[in-house]
Amino acid sequence: MTLHPRLLLLSATLALGLGGTLAQAADSVPFRYLASQGGLSAYELADELGYFKDTGITLENVGYAAGGPASLIALASGDVEIGSAATSAVLNSIAGGNDFVAAYPSNGINDEVQSIFYVPEDSPIRTIKDLAGKSIAVNTLGAHLDYTVREALHSVGLPSDAANLVVVPGPQLEQVLRSGQVDVSAFGYWQTTFEGAARKNGGLRAVFDDTDVLGEIAGGFIVLRRDFIAAHPDLAKIFVEQSQRALDYAREHPEETKVIFAKALAERGENPDLAQYFRGFGVRPGGKAVDRDLQFWIDVLEREGKLKPGQLVAKTILYSADSASN
Repeated sequence: MTLHPRLLLLSATLALGLGGTLAQAADSVPFRYLASQGGLSAYELADELGYFKDTGITLENVGYAAGGPASLIALASGDVEIGSAATSAVLNSIAGGNDFVAAYPSNGINDEVQSIFYVPEDSPIRTIKDLAGKSIAVNTLGAHLDYTVREALHSVGLPSDAANLVVVPGPQLEQVLRSGQVDVSAFGYWQTTFEGAARKNGGLRAVFDDTDVLGEIAGGFIVLRRDFIAAHPDLAKIFVEQSQRALDYAREHPEETKVIFAKALAERGENPDLAQYFRGFGVRPGGKAVDRDLQFWIDVLEREGKLKPGQLVAKTILYSADSASN
């Protein structure tokens, strides 16, 4: 998968603009990233809260990612310093030779925050078994929703490719479902803003969500390159700790977070009204990961033959202060 040319052009344009307008201190290190439409990451929230002030960390938004795999491609190529993707995509990328570290969970799925698979109210689709032969809109292939569908189908004894996945950008998920272009639209755990707006408009019914299939688990991770951590160990530590602090802030101050979210969306030229539907990041207190967050998907990938048994070990992938030497 490659970044869409329009995204690359936007990235380049924004990078040039930012480079000309932001005077960097001599000891400041840019942390470039690709934003998610309708979303706000913990590190963006941390920056808005002033957690990176005078730390030497300067965040630079250089465009939008078409999905987690595209974010990882940009990270591997050195176009950005921060990646973000579903756990399955991160593991696939590491298995493919990229020396990445899972810094902290970007989001989690639980009773409050999850990916929801919607159909029109009059749809004959009632259960996971009914997905066979149906079309499902997802934001990208090879990431969380893709693997959630595979695991859902496996859980009811169907082939993992029994449904047809269609790539649809988050802002269009509701439209393609209501117009009948797809049978199901999957709103990811990071797209609660789009899901909330669609639900408010009525006429839709949830078939299942990813907690029904996966349980409570981290949905994805913020990812850093190991060589970048080695070059900037102190800044990497600050970045992770202050981002985790922002995750706690969002859980403890949901309404204040929505105000910050709306401001960030407006500054990016997106609809700030979407912020009212933000339901949180869904991560554990402290923003920490546990081994199961990675091991669940390691086991799935081993079962599917995409990983050799023992090829990846959760504890060597998760960030620690000595990640650069692991």
